[in-house]
Amino acid sequence: MPNLGDVTHGPWRALAERREAKMAESVHAFLRGNTAAFYDWLSGRRLPKGPPIWIGGDLHVGNIGPVAAADEEVALQIRDLDQTVIGNPTHDVLRLGFSLATVALASGLDGTVMLDMLGAIAHGYAHGVARRRGGERPKPVRFVMKKAHRRSWPDLLDERDVEHASLPRSRKFMRLTRGARAAIERIVEKDHTGELVTMLGCRDDDATVRLLDAAFWVKGCSSLGLVRIAALVAVSGSSKKKGGLALLDFKEARPSCAPTTRHPAQAEAERVVLGARALAPNLGERMLATHVLGRSVFVRELLPQDLKLELEDIARSEAANVAAYVARVVGLAHGHQMDEPTRREWLRALQSKKSATFPAWLGAEVSRLLALQARAYLEHCATIRGTHLARR
Repeated sequence: MPNLGDVTHGPWRALAERREAKMAESVHAFLRGNTAAFYDWLSGRRLPKGPPIWIGGDLHVGNIGPVAAADEEVALQIRDLDQTVIGNPTHDVLRLGFSLATVALASGLDGTVMLDMLGAIAHGYAHGVARRRGGERPKPVRFVMKKAHRRSWPDLLDERDVEHASLPRSRKFMRLTRGARAAIERIVEKDHTGELVTMLGCRDDDATVRLLDAAFWVKGCSSLGLVRIAALVAVSGSSKKKGGLALLDFKEARPSCAPTTRHPAQAEAERVVLGARALAPNLGERMLATHVLGRSVFVRELLPQDLKLELEDIARSEAANVAAYVARVVGLAHGHQMDEPTRREWLRALQSKKSATFPAWLGAEVSRLLALQARAYLEHCATIRGTHLARR
């Protein structure tokens, strides 16, 4: 397997340092970039054991949001499936509860509100698994869905600093090696990846695809230090509107941190695509697995409607409603993989006899995780600070 220097001329050590610094920006940023620690903290714990289904594996609240389908219909779904595996659905419920509790603390909400949120998670998740009708969308969800429906292709290109059919070279976009550029060109123009662009309802099936530019993309937190490539392509030969440009995201797939109950025999990128198709059909139907210089990567076209649910500062009055609504999205993603008897059995296993407001195990585990995270976060910040002081 080639080293990362075969992909870009950029300084890889600097990317790793940027990742560490980004994780120190807030407790929730630390949570998002520290999936491995989350599962280390769960090692040996006795949790409800659910049926083996595809789970998100890293279901913090930022990994849920509006996602457009190929026909451009938009729904609130799971939007990041890098860690997906066939595993225990309890891990998704707990990861979501842990994430929402972290958001609550960062928003200055007290413990009673946090307990209400955990109870709402249990309620909303059960409704989703049982495929019951959800309540009214809370304000933060209405806001992001309205924003998604209003966004256009120029909005997406402007947001990514795309001008004159090229990607600017900057801290965000770094120059690829000649070999990596040639590999992307071959995939886009000669392999099956062009199907991603022509499958959208706004383009003709026989449209041709040509690579205009490609660059290493410095993006995200957990993906910093892995292969991430943005490819700008031209779509020609289309008689329908919006032919124009398309922006593809190539992302390296690495083994998941989440425990799995089954190890399908496939490349890591194929695992991500299969998990996406099971959990988030809007996203999964427009993803493909491929290889770039021997690395397993998945690719999707970025659409302007794809956004994440921003909950950096949640209002007290909205907290429980948001928790219930988001948990229902997860419950729906899990429940549609189960038959009716399995759904009923799983919901019975989740019930707690010790509390009428939220499952005892969820409250206990979230409390324990918050304490572990607080210590780990401060230790991480101390390490970052020590590194900076040592360089002065």
